[in-house]
Amino acid sequence: MSLPDDYLTYPLRAYGMDQDRYPWRPVTARPPISWPGGQPLAVMIVVPIEHHTLEPSGKPFKPPGAMQTPYPDLRHYTTRDYGNRVGVFRILKALTAAGLRATFPVNADQLDRLRPLIDAILADGHEIAAYGLAADKIHWSGLEPGVEATWIAEVRRRFDAVGLTPRAWLSPARQQSFATLDLIAQQGFDICLDWEIDEVPIALRTDHGPLTALPLSNELDDRSLLIDRRQTEDEWADQILAAARYLSTGADRFGGRMLGFTLTPYVAGQPFRIAALRRMLAGLGALDVWTATAGQIAEAS
Repeated sequence: MSLPDDYLTYPLRAYGMDQDRYPWRPVTARPPISWPGGQPLAVMIVVPIEHHTLEPSGKPFKPPGAMQTPYPDLRHYTTRDYGNRVGVFRILKALTAAGLRATFPVNADQLDRLRPLIDAILADGHEIAAYGLAADKIHWSGLEPGVEATWIAEVRRRFDAVGLTPRAWLSPARQQSFATLDLIAQQGFDICLDWEIDEVPIALRTDHGPLTALPLSNELDDRSLLIDRRQTEDEWADQILAAARYLSTGADRFGGRMLGFTLTPYVAGQPFRIAALRRMLAGLGALDVWTATAGQIAEAS
């Protein structure tokens, strides 16, 4: 099959980056950030709450964590479900013990089903974010016209219906179309967690006003490191603490920095990983860093 004539034509191709959402600049040219209390580093812990169906559509691809073996893949399905019923409560307890706050993106189609969990998250003082409509509703530029806008409007409607007004958005599979940022800004979201964009918050341009991108490290993702790369729990915990210590040392040269990472309930919430999780969270609490929610970090940037 031959490629269409316009396949290699991209109107935004330019020096620096092939997009116009934010300007290209090196670390040495950005204005320094000062975090509350003069701390050198802001740490954002993200705990994604998602539901994987037994029959994912696979369009345009299966999201990370989707079913892997022929239907019905009950082994992987029940592991994911375990995370939302059991593992996440261990993570909540560990966060409370360390005195830390986190951001919990939630699939909108799970707000009613997981209401006891939502209540527990809010009771502990954490932030709720939107995690798209469903794990299998992936945003991409091949969607039929109007579909993505309808999905995002439905996300806002479902959160409104349960009395929640999240500011932060995380796309399923962290996948976007060219229009995603404009559409989420149109629905009142002003924080996006999709991109591993920098080590500081970045102001993005949209057709509906500015939006803040908060960097969320894919390289420190617990599912990728512990499941895909088969690292040990102690290696994973040590890497997060090493990143936090290193980034804290550059404040005198570059200003305050930021570190964002994920704790996946069916991964980090396993009983044999809790000791490493507790050690890592306690280690963050002992450092001279500011651990805060996405909304708090965006407000201070």
